[in-house]
Amino acid sequence: MIKKLLPFAMALAFISTVQADEAEVRKAMEAKLGAKVESVTKSGYLGLYEVYMEGNIFYTDEKMTAFIAGGQLIDAKTMKNTTEERMRKLTAIKFSELPLDRAIKQVRGSGKRVMATFEDPNCGYCKRLAKDLQKLENVTVYTFLLPILSEDSLKKSRQIWCSSDRAKSWNDWMIDGKAPTGKEDCDTSAVDKNREFASKLKISGTPTIFFVDGERVPGAMPLDRIESKLGTAK
Repeated sequence: MIKKLLPFAMALAFISTVQADEAEVRKAMEAKLGAKVESVTKSGYLGLYEVYMEGNIFYTDEKMTAFIAGGQLIDAKTMKNTTEERMRKLTAIKFSELPLDRAIKQVRGSGKRVMATFEDPNCGYCKRLAKDLQKLENVTVYTFLLPILSEDSLKKSRQIWCSSDRAKSWNDWMIDGKAPTGKEDCDTSAVDKNREFASKLKISGTPTIFFVDGERVPGAMPLDRIESKLGTAK
């Protein structure tokens, strides 16, 4: 019985030590930088701790003799960007909490594959994404208007939202370059609320993509990767 319990006890002791180390690093980091630390995790590389705070990942050793800020941690064996993968997990959301009634909804085919985007009508990368998304089948795309680039972005967003056919107005502009000509006289509070909501989610650029598992992808994403992420639902 003792032999059976020994590995379990050792595992508990290891977990307790790791948690204590992480708690100490968190406390020291908050005292050093004067900001709230959201999480501290052993990175598994070079004895470094991953520190997540204010939407960014930092790396440091247990004595905090140095910080790595803004750098990317790459696994030498797989060449995977560990920092990028961790950021996607740390910034994930609950898809069910997205206010989908404030988004432009487009359904193609069965619509079983679902994704959401936050986009500015004057964003070049968003226009490229809009053209790519037209190639997807059996998908539902929720597009949140997020005018952050200029006053003209806000004007166009309001015009698109007030259109009788929002999806058509959006695609006419983003894909064909036909500027919206409608009025801005409807209830456009959804656009303002989108900006407030995006701020809470710490969305700082467009496009930003969310998938149903909550994963966030900032910036443009190649169509083949979108297809892979959406899966093969029919």
